[in-house]
Amino acid sequence: MTLQKPAAKPGKKARTPAGRTPTRLTEHIIEIISDSGEGAQKCGQSLGSIAAQMGNGIWTTEIIPAEIRPPARSVAGASGNRIRIGSERITNGGDKTDLVVAFNEQVLLGRVRAGELKPGAIILLEGMWRSHADAAIVASYAETHQRLVAAGYRVHEIPMEQECKTIVSDPKRGKNMFALGMLCQLYSLDLKLATDQIFLTFGKKDQSVIDTNVRLLEAGHRWAAENLDFCYSIPATRPQTPQVVVNGNTALALGTLASGMEICAMYPITPATSASHYLADVFEKVGGVVHQAEDEIAACAFAIGASYAGKCAITITSGPGYSLKQEGIGLAVMGEIPLVVVNVQRGGPSTGQPTKVEQGDMLSAVFGSHGDAPKVVMAPATIEECFYSIITARRIAETFNMVVVVLTDAGLATSQQPFPRPEFSEAWLAPPIDQSPVPAGARPYDWDPVTGLARRFIPGQPGGMHTLTGLAHDRDSHVAYDATINQESIQARSRKLAAFQKTLKAPPVFGPRQGDLLVIGWGSTKGAIEEAVAGMQAQGHKVSSMHIGFVQPLPPGIKEAMSGFKRVMTVEGNWSDPPDDKIIDETNRRYSALAMLLRARYLVDVDCWSEVMGQPIKPATIRDVLLAKLKTLDKAA
Repeated sequence: MTLQKPAAKPGKKARTPAGRTPTRLTEHIIEIISDSGEGAQKCGQSLGSIAAQMGNGIWTTEIIPAEIRPPARSVAGASGNRIRIGSERITNGGDKTDLVVAFNEQVLLGRVRAGELKPGAIILLEGMWRSHADAAIVASYAETHQRLVAAGYRVHEIPMEQECKTIVSDPKRGKNMFALGMLCQLYSLDLKLATDQIFLTFGKKDQSVIDTNVRLLEAGHRWAAENLDFCYSIPATRPQTPQVVVNGNTALALGTLASGMEICAMYPITPATSASHYLADVFEKVGGVVHQAEDEIAACAFAIGASYAGKCAITITSGPGYSLKQEGIGLAVMGEIPLVVVNVQRGGPSTGQPTKVEQGDMLSAVFGSHGDAPKVVMAPATIEECFYSIITARRIAETFNMVVVVLTDAGLATSQQPFPRPEFSEAWLAPPIDQSPVPAGARPYDWDPVTGLARRFIPGQPGGMHTLTGLAHDRDSHVAYDATINQESIQARSRKLAAFQKTLKAPPVFGPRQGDLLVIGWGSTKGAIEEAVAGMQAQGHKVSSMHIGFVQPLPPGIKEAMSGFKRVMTVEGNWSDPPDDKIIDETNRRYSALAMLLRARYLVDVDCWSEVMGQPIKPATIRDVLLAKLKTLDKAA
């Protein structure tokens, strides 16, 4: 986490040779890629933090290979970070890359073949491979370099290995900071802030480690100033209020601290683990406990037990772990025990793509239990919302004695974005546990006939003794033998969901409330959708969007909003059948998750477009899809 202070004094100015004026830009997208373990991710995160501290809008996206440690110099093994820097607030990772720093040509090829680089993009390529002892590597490098140049890329060979060897014996442990120095020079970023970032990054290391990394940073900065004939400036406005720069998982962890919850039960799983790691580092300092269970089932059971005892708990996982927790979640629903469950979604099914982005778990979160098990399901759309969602989830869980599922995904988990530093409020915290005697005649499940709510009994309350069961039960928590009891209890739990829905506000429409096309999304797609829609609105297209933060229950006002448009469609990161597939027709087409919910709920012909490419959906992709949709509407008219 980086704490951004307001109106900081500038340090050293970017080193710019005489006669070279930085080219002014509104934004740029940069990638740093390497083999795993060479520090490209740390370099990218540091670059984003430095730019954010200068007042730039940023959005960083981790580039993670499918394997934990793929073979070195493999096309599929790129590890690193993508940083979008702009003059204004940035809400997503953007489109194609403008400049890439690559530690070898093979990881670069993977990005080129994936279509991630803009035509004519600048490539800063480690040149050591041209003189490598292995002739096959030399030949591969020379051929790749030639093809990149022929394709129109602006390739600059950088002697990173050679330059770093003058400072460290093992350049693999220094190239990332040398690259950071180059990028700070190329983008006119404050070298003093970069030095401070190194102190923050390596603060727990020996002073000699910090000093060495500062020397590497300064060497890269100096080399770029003296040897590269271009540089840029992206104007920034330093914020007047403190900002934090964190990724989504850290925001979840900070939200857990702020919510007043004191127990997190978890089992390590990508891409959710770093949230638990952060909590493990700091939770004990504020009286919290992180319990690493022997498996996902045990983690869920531990959290349920803690919540039953009066301490609302959180359990954090990803899709496969969520599947394993389902039976335990059903127990919490039946026992009406408050519980917060975070599912940082990843590609599936089975173990799927552990490091890749997908929104495939919505329907399992809403419906995934045997029998009827109503739960609140919410989906934060930004890094800031990741923080506040946990505070909200805890309050809902304890107010309604329900399970609340928070759906984020791998994109939000690892992306960084600055947002205003939260001002703590006592209202965020859980109220004291009520241990006062239970009134005579009170029953543990005395459901209100309108809302379905019942007073929460805490173990140890005088007069509140009863047997908790996962079986269908009556108001006294006795096993249900009467034919009508199961019906009554299910109806009460359903009424709670309806009562909560009455507290929600209608989601706003981004743009005019009438037009040709309304685009509806949820979760991490918000920034990309709104950027695409805003661009189309500027071109005169009658397109608006709406983003839904609660998917169970759906908030009011959605049907009314849809009625103002000729057509409605969703954009999502889960599967739907393309309608132009030869075997697909109206009788067998599978719709994406939110489209299915909206069609079923409102009986409106909601169309959909989705992709599961394992990466965040780009604004340009969405724009092309929406333009094609408008063309079909014009033809139909």
